[in-house]
Amino acid sequence: MAGAVLGGGLLVVCALAWVGFDEETQAKFTGFQRGTVIALGLFAFTLWYALVRSRVVAEVERLVVVNGYRRREFVWAQLVAVRLPPGAPWATLDLADGTTVAAMGIQDSDGARAKAAVRQLRALAEQQTRQDRT
Repeated sequence: MAGAVLGGGLLVVCALAWVGFDEETQAKFTGFQRGTVIALGLFAFTLWYALVRSRVVAEVERLVVVNGYRRREFVWAQLVAVRLPPGAPWATLDLADGTTVAAMGIQDSDGARAKAAVRQLRALAEQQTRQDRT
């Protein structure tokens, strides 16, 4: 939510700054300079959009983790632990093969909401793993 608000706000500020320039100042910008600013804006937008679309979705059969433009799906048996260490920017998932995966959809900056999401994900993983064994 914060990413969407800040990204939209930045776009509005930049547009208002351009409109606020008088015609003489606007005329001083070459086509290359305008193109460079637009290219940088598009690059910033792709980074912003990647961060905003990050999420963790728990489904009955699997856990879906979207980090940026990468989507990964895990069956519940693959999930060993869900951690949110103090000072870490987002949660991490420990997998059965010994690897870890960032879960950028659960960000520490969300405070109590992030901690609650980690607790819920842990409980759901435990419940699903128990059901898979029976």
